[in-house]
Amino acid sequence: MLPSLHESLDADDKELESSEEGGGGGGNAEDRKPEQPPSSHFCLYAYHGSRSPTQHGDGDDGSPGSLILETPPAADFSLSLLDTNLPSEVEPELRGAISKRLSKGAVFEGLGNVTSVELSLPDSRVGCYYCLFQQDKPLLERTTAESVPGPSEYIACFLGGSEKGLELFRLELDKYIQGLKTNVDSEEGSVEAYTKSYLSNWFEEVVCPIQRVVNLFQEKLTFLLHAALSYTPVEVQESDEKTKRDIIGFLSVASLQGLIHEGTMTSLCMAMTEEPHKSVVIGCSGPQPQFSNAGSNRFCEDWMQAFLNAAEGGNPFLFRQILENFKLKAIQDTNNLKRFIRQAEMNHYALFKCYLFLKNCGSGDILLKIVKVEHEEMPEAKNVILALEEFVKEEAAAQTS
Repeated sequence: MLPSLHESLDADDKELESSEEGGGGGGNAEDRKPEQPPSSHFCLYAYHGSRSPTQHGDGDDGSPGSLILETPPAADFSLSLLDTNLPSEVEPELRGAISKRLSKGAVFEGLGNVTSVELSLPDSRVGCYYCLFQQDKPLLERTTAESVPGPSEYIACFLGGSEKGLELFRLELDKYIQGLKTNVDSEEGSVEAYTKSYLSNWFEEVVCPIQRVVNLFQEKLTFLLHAALSYTPVEVQESDEKTKRDIIGFLSVASLQGLIHEGTMTSLCMAMTEEPHKSVVIGCSGPQPQFSNAGSNRFCEDWMQAFLNAAEGGNPFLFRQILENFKLKAIQDTNNLKRFIRQAEMNHYALFKCYLFLKNCGSGDILLKIVKVEHEEMPEAKNVILALEEFVKEEAAAQTS
């Protein structure tokens, strides 16, 4: 069983704050003092050494497998600094730590790793994401003199927060590195200036968007959570590109994609898209976003409040942890409802348990849509779901009357 909302939040709050600050409990949101924004740094190294790339099988879908770059012994490779915003006395410490990690074995090109490193910084022990990637176009002009046939190899490092906090964003950081590779190939201006700007903005572009969305929407965040959970299409109007990108990214991370059966998700998305006048419209022309056709429920309202409580502490990594807990609780509730429905196919007492669960979980409207799609081909379950739908309608009518 997963913990309750408040238990899971308290545990993750304390663990993240302990890892970010080196100790201390989370406490209640109203007693928590605002934190200073975590410091962030980047480092870019050129990788010099002989490698023997090998193909690591084929994917399940028939696509080519990942490229494994076999790392030679430490004596056979070196890292040369290309750019960083670390203090000059700290950078050699990072270079030594990364070299030690690289010498331990194979790394996957374009797939980063997260670890903790001890550095002479105020935070002492910080989370470090590092990724090896290849690039045809040299990222800095001074690397051309050392160029060799074939693509150049680089190591990008991002430092900030704790290992636990940074691990939550590992996949996004992989995409961010891929974005650098793609954008550099099409960059017509100074590649060196673009690379420095791109790498120095990693924290703002990858870690902070969820926090910005929470601060922008405040209590209206419940509408966004409901749209993400129910796969309701969302249109963002009259918004600048950065805000629109933040909102779309939040919806993507908050959805249950990858956590429920792919066929179920496809059918659910199609069902929501086909419902007339159901797209949620967000207007961003004024200081506060305005919603049209928005939905909400008690489940999303409770989690909205959890986000607002976290906003008082100011830890951007905590927002992502809360979002992960939000999704896990939704999956737990979905699985519980499916279990009750299977039991209700055989006895009426289990059907009553379904009623009680839907009444108390706070998200019965969404859960029913999910299980209805999954049980479309099962006549026994279909009858149970029809009875539950009638119950939900009666409950909604009683609350509005």
